[in-house]
Amino acid sequence: MPVPKRRHSRSRKNKRRSQFKMAPINYIECPKCHSPKLPHRVCPVCGNYKDTLVVPPKEKKEKT
Repeated sequence: MPVPKRRHSRSRKNKRRSQFKMAPINYIECPKCHSPKLPHRVCPVCGNYKDTLVVPPKEKKEKT
């Protein structure tokens, strides 16, 4: 495989890496319960996906 003959400078390396950044997480609103959820995932609050109950919602446990 080819290997570079000369070293790339720090500025050249950093210019290349300047476009590699994180994008913010995109949340959407659940159509049933209107809580924020990730797209194309089951809602963690109500358990619906595409207007169908997939996972029954979890009941909260009381501490005794």
